[in-house]
Amino acid sequence: MRIGLIGTGRIGTFHAGVLSRHREVGALVVADTDAQRAREVATRIDATAAPSVDEIFKWGVDAVVIASTTASHADLIGRAARAGLPAFCEKPIAVDLPGTLGALREVAAAGTVLQLGFMRRFDAGFGRARELVRSGQLGRLHTIRAITADPAPPPAEYLPLSGGLYRDCLVHDFDMLRWITGHEVVDVYATGSDAGDAVFRSAGDVGTAAAVLTLDDGTLVSATATRFNGAGYDVRMELSGESDTVVVGLDDRTPISSTEPKGPPAADRPWPGFLERFAPAYEAELGAFIQVALGGADNPCDGREALEALRIAEACELSRRERRPVRMEEIPGL
Repeated sequence: MRIGLIGTGRIGTFHAGVLSRHREVGALVVADTDAQRAREVATRIDATAAPSVDEIFKWGVDAVVIASTTASHADLIGRAARAGLPAFCEKPIAVDLPGTLGALREVAAAGTVLQLGFMRRFDAGFGRARELVRSGQLGRLHTIRAITADPAPPPAEYLPLSGGLYRDCLVHDFDMLRWITGHEVVDVYATGSDAGDAVFRSAGDVGTAAAVLTLDDGTLVSATATRFNGAGYDVRMELSGESDTVVVGLDDRTPISSTEPKGPPAADRPWPGFLERFAPAYEAELGAFIQVALGGADNPCDGREALEALRIAEACELSRRERRPVRMEEIPGL
C-alpha cells in the first residue's frame, strides 16, 4: 500500500514511525503545513516528503492518515471522501457539531471508509473490561467511575483550538462508556472549574471538569478530568456490578499513592503522558485501519461512533454553561 500521512507533529511523527515499519505499507508519503518538519520526519524513517498537503491527493495514494491540526480535519476528511480514499483521522472530526455532521454527510455520500482514532478501543485493559461486562461476569452493572488526568496543561495557544476539556479529553471516556457497556447515555449534568492558571478563563475553558451521566439501563456514571495532575498521566475506569468490581488502568505505573500502612507503594516510573501510556493501542489501531483499507476487516470505529461520543461531550458543555441537566435529545445527530 501507498499511504499518505498528513501532519507531522507529535502524534503524526509517532504514526509515521508505525506506518513505516508495517509490512503492508510499501511506500509512505508525509506532508505538513510546515514543509521543513515533514522533510525531517521523512528523512528519519526513509519516507517521501510532499511539498504540501495537496500533493498527497495528487500523487496517488491508497489511503490517508490525518494527524494534522483539529481545525483542518473536516476539510481533509471531505477531500479524502471526494477522492474515494479510505481515511483514518485523529479525533475530533471537526471543532464543532455542525462541522462534524457536514463531514460525515460527505463520507456517507461518497460511500468511503472513515475510521476515527479512539485508541482506547485497542487497549488491553479496556478490552478486557468490555469482555467482562458483556459476558455478565460483573452482574448487573450499577456504577462506573472514569478518570482522565493530564500531568500538565497543554500549550496556551492550543486551548482555544482544542474544543474544551469535555471534547478534547473526556470524549475518550464517553466513547469507552458506550463501547464497553453497549448502552447509551440519556442525560448528563456537568460542571467545571477554571480556578488556577488564568489561561483557561482566557480560552473560555476549564482546567478541571466533572460530569454525572445516566445510561439507558439506569447505570450511573461519574467522569472527571483535569489538566493539573502533577503525579503523572492517569487514565482509569472502575466498573462496579452486583457480582464484582474491576478497574482499568491500575498497574505499577499508575500515578497514585496509598495512605494505608499496608497499601501499595507509589509508582517508581509513573506514566508521563498519553503517548507512552497508549503506545501499543495507537500502533494497533493503525494496523486495524490498514486491514480495513485493504478490505479485510470491519471498521472498528466509524464516524457515527465518534459522533455519539462528541454529542455526549456537547451535552456536558451545554450543561456546564447553563448549569442544568441536559437530555441527549437536545443535541442534534445525523
